[in-house]
Amino acid sequence: MLSLRERIDLLESDLRAIPPRISVYRDLPFAILRYEPDKEWDLRRELRLLEARLEGADKHVRFVSMADLLWKAIDETEGLDAIVQLEKQRGFEAAQEQVTTYLSDRDWRPLPDLLAERLKTLDPQRDVVLLVRAAAMAPAIYHMSKLLDEMQGRTEVTTILAYPGTIEGTTGLRFMDLKDREALGNYRVKIYG
Repeated sequence: MLSLRERIDLLESDLRAIPPRISVYRDLPFAILRYEPDKEWDLRRELRLLEARLEGADKHVRFVSMADLLWKAIDETEGLDAIVQLEKQRGFEAAQEQVTTYLSDRDWRPLPDLLAERLKTLDPQRDVVLLVRAAAMAPAIYHMSKLLDEMQGRTEVTTILAYPGTIEGTTGLRFMDLKDREALGNYRVKIYG
């Protein structure tokens, strides 16, 4: 298995290529950079170094925090107090399900809409987006495979999802290495794993 640095080196090579080699789908310009959940700080350091190298190659790197999008959805719907009250009355699972509804239901603030809004002003020729802090969606708030599926056709900006988890086989990813969750293998994007 490749080290985190080796995975990032491969990703950097593919991002520097013209056109970038991260995806075979023009309407799904995404890739996944998998890392071990306990290596979050190493990942952050390595991504900052990657950012500096790509900026030197005339790429503009943008970090988008999945945690920020999660809190934005909560703030723009019923707010944190409503979630806290729900958890007190009906428990953690009910509160988690409500947040999932906020991020999934068109009547609230769907996560793909929030991400598409964040990406729409970016330049597909120059900008590279690094989606970080996906662990905020643990343990089961929102599946990253669902997000990538729903982003198809919504942006042309090269976007890399930093995915905390383990890989099983060639495309099976287990989010946060949670043993009670099945490894999902329906990704149609390149995995640097």
